[in-house]
Amino acid sequence: MIVVVGLSHKSAPVEIREKLAISADVLPEILARLVARPELDEAMFLSTCNRVEVFAAAPNDEGEEAALRAVREVLAQQGGAGLDEPMAPYLYERQGRDAVLHIFRVAASLDSMVLGEPQILGQVHDAYDAATAAGTLGKVLGRCVTKSFSVAKRVRTETQIGSGTVSISSVAVDLAKRIFGDLADHTVLLLGAGEMAEAAAKSLGKGARHIRVCNRSFERGAALAGSIGGDAVQWESLSDELTRADVVVASTASREYVVTRDVVKRAMKERRGKTLFFVDIAVPRNVEPSVHDIDNVYVYNVDDLEQQVAQGMKARKAEADAAEKIVGVELAEFEAWSRGLLVAPAVVALRARTRAVLIAELERTLTGRLKHLTDADRAALTQMVDSATNKLLHVPTTRLRDGASSLDGADLVRAISHLFDLPAGPRAEASSAEDSSKHGDDGGVGPSGLPH
Repeated sequence: MIVVVGLSHKSAPVEIREKLAISADVLPEILARLVARPELDEAMFLSTCNRVEVFAAAPNDEGEEAALRAVREVLAQQGGAGLDEPMAPYLYERQGRDAVLHIFRVAASLDSMVLGEPQILGQVHDAYDAATAAGTLGKVLGRCVTKSFSVAKRVRTETQIGSGTVSISSVAVDLAKRIFGDLADHTVLLLGAGEMAEAAAKSLGKGARHIRVCNRSFERGAALAGSIGGDAVQWESLSDELTRADVVVASTASREYVVTRDVVKRAMKERRGKTLFFVDIAVPRNVEPSVHDIDNVYVYNVDDLEQQVAQGMKARKAEADAAEKIVGVELAEFEAWSRGLLVAPAVVALRARTRAVLIAELERTLTGRLKHLTDADRAALTQMVDSATNKLLHVPTTRLRDGASSLDGADLVRAISHLFDLPAGPRAEASSAEDSSKHGDDGGVGPSGLPH
């Protein structure tokens, strides 16, 4: 059973989201902490400027509530606060079908602040790669996330949902242009040189009079500046740069405020009251919120951009509806595959139980009245038992296999397990499914573990 616990721009303001945001260097530790919980078999952690989410898989279909509780407790530990205050009211939870649907919609950018923005798919890919490297993805959640990639590709290919302004960075630049009218007479400072800064730089193009890039790694800042015809400046000169800039677009990965109230107050004395605008698209935030209280200084964060985004949503509404239909089709396919996982262990157990009974009876006879038979005769009888098992189980395994693609699959598995007193167990592992496929009709699954 797949579960999701998290918060996003829809459920929590940036000051809450940044409490749970994590950097790449601590991601392996968080993932290890998640899968160390007995309630969780698999886990993936997605942290972006607009969402912090844990995707996880419980060891069985009855463990949803325990899995959700385990994730909440790990998140509370990460946030440094109890779930009652202040995190709990902002967290949302999904399980089963709703969780899979949510993952597909996130990857396809149907749950993003900027509908159709392409960055989220890359961020999901990065989270998947990190979980794979940490060894925290397995058969079920791993299949779900890789399926979400193909869902996103279909949405991107078959709809025009990504046309027009499609990123937080471009919305930030649009806001700056709306404020100043024309940036041709103004200086823009890009604080950071990562993916968000690169997107902002592309959106700026040659529209600003002067673009300067300030980054902790001067080499990376210089590479970005060179690609846009701007100038790179040393990180230590940030205070001086604030006296020159008109617009500052901040997008560093720092967990502490990079631009503080004291630094800006000193810069404003040098600016002699000249207006300074900050567009802070980082989570955690780069600009101390109280900076906004300084005269002639204005700070916009990612949540402030939502109003700007809303203006462009109507144009993509029809494309979003088409994208949702694609997601629905892909969700149905994944559900059919997931139900097939219930069938494989039942088929394996049914075959094992039936063959064990027949072989036991054969052995009893071979040690009694037929103990005089040759090895060749004994082998022929054993082969006959296997053939009889295959023929006897052909119809029930076929019905189970067909039922796996419908909502009746779980009921059929429960019924046959009860009637034949089959052992209850967790989901079939890939190897079990492969073993059962070697016996023809008995297995009901192909070499990949998928229903035929």
